[in-house]
Amino acid sequence: FNQLKVSNYNIQLNNNDENHEIPPLNKEPPLKLLLLVEPTPFTYISGYANRYKELINHLKLAKDDVKIITTDVSANPPDSYEGYPITNLEGVSLVKYPQVKVSFDIKFQVGKAVNEFKPDLIHVSTPSVLGFVATFWSKVYGIPIVMSYHTHMVEYVKKYLHFPGAQTMAKFVIKTSHNLADLTLCTSPQLIEHMIDIGVNNVDLWPKGINTNIFSSDYKDDNMREKLSQGEPQKPLLIYVGRLGKEKQLHKLKNVLDFIPDCKLALIGKGPAEDDLKLLFKDYPQVYFAGEMRGIDLSQAFASSDIFVMPSDTETLGFVVLEAMASSLPVVAVAEGGIPDIITHNVTGVLAANDDKFIEFAKYTKQLIDNPELRITIGSNARKWAEQWSWEAATSKLRNIHYRKAIKNKKSRHESDINADILLDEIGQFYRPDLAF
Repeated sequence: FNQLKVSNYNIQLNNNDENHEIPPLNKEPPLKLLLLVEPTPFTYISGYANRYKELINHLKLAKDDVKIITTDVSANPPDSYEGYPITNLEGVSLVKYPQVKVSFDIKFQVGKAVNEFKPDLIHVSTPSVLGFVATFWSKVYGIPIVMSYHTHMVEYVKKYLHFPGAQTMAKFVIKTSHNLADLTLCTSPQLIEHMIDIGVNNVDLWPKGINTNIFSSDYKDDNMREKLSQGEPQKPLLIYVGRLGKEKQLHKLKNVLDFIPDCKLALIGKGPAEDDLKLLFKDYPQVYFAGEMRGIDLSQAFASSDIFVMPSDTETLGFVVLEAMASSLPVVAVAEGGIPDIITHNVTGVLAANDDKFIEFAKYTKQLIDNPELRITIGSNARKWAEQWSWEAATSKLRNIHYRKAIKNKKSRHESDINADILLDEIGQFYRPDLAF
């Protein structure tokens, strides 16, 4: 454990940076894109929701034609976004995560969409059931397919499925399914390394982005701080934003509160572990369960707090961490997953060991509470760093470089795997929507 000591951060990009040599957004001609996302980014609050909404916003600016297929558990799911049509599939909700619906597309709506829309490319989020559905139809019609991998599935399996061979099985499924794609995109270098280690080919990075107009210290609000601190705004205020799930390790924050009993903790979000967490913190009146927040309320929550805490060790990128940094809010996070890719320890945030009792995490948090100047410096450094990552640059690289690479890869795969394509075409005689419907 080391004493924190930072200085002002001078931003300097290097040639290996994600934003190096980004082409203009509309450099390549418009594409017809079939976008499949499970669960929906429009009503389900998740780390990737903003990524997909910003992607669609910028694809529209590039004049791409997009059709969206997703699953949604809300009573009145949207049927369009930014003028692009949305098909909401029937499906079943997960037992552990009732907010998440998965679909096997028993009505062949994905196949119908491929047949009628005739996309240049299919982009599907994984891990998802729709990933398998999209892969099948991409093979039947010979359409290039991109898979973007957003959840560290092996780590989730490790935490939730405790039977022999579970992790080995997860790795096999991930490897097999993603090697059917023409390109796999990951959201952090650490996740790319993981995919390569388990044998996935054709892996690249989907750059991060953040809207620094929406997330900014300008949204600081006394009323929001009053609410989150339960009427004691003078006390140090820690916040967490995200899903309340077992994999987020929120139970370890109990050790932080034991070490710093005079601080306040606001947990913003919902999830399957909420009842267990309320029971765990029943004797901790300083903990406030704020529920879900969106829009200006969320911007105000970030800007009105003192420290953002991220105890999770399964983050593939951690968009909420980016949002906190853009809000000039110092972050204390576990030094695992994709978080070390976005935080430079002692400069733009603080990285702590993932020990059982969270001793280092608690001590770093206490240091920031005791040193307002240190908090301001780290928060300022974090804001400068976040200002580099625009969604326009991220989308430009995706549509002009990654999508074109997938199309090129498909052409070479088609030439080398023509027997497999013929076989799948024969299978498709029984399932192709233009023949079956």
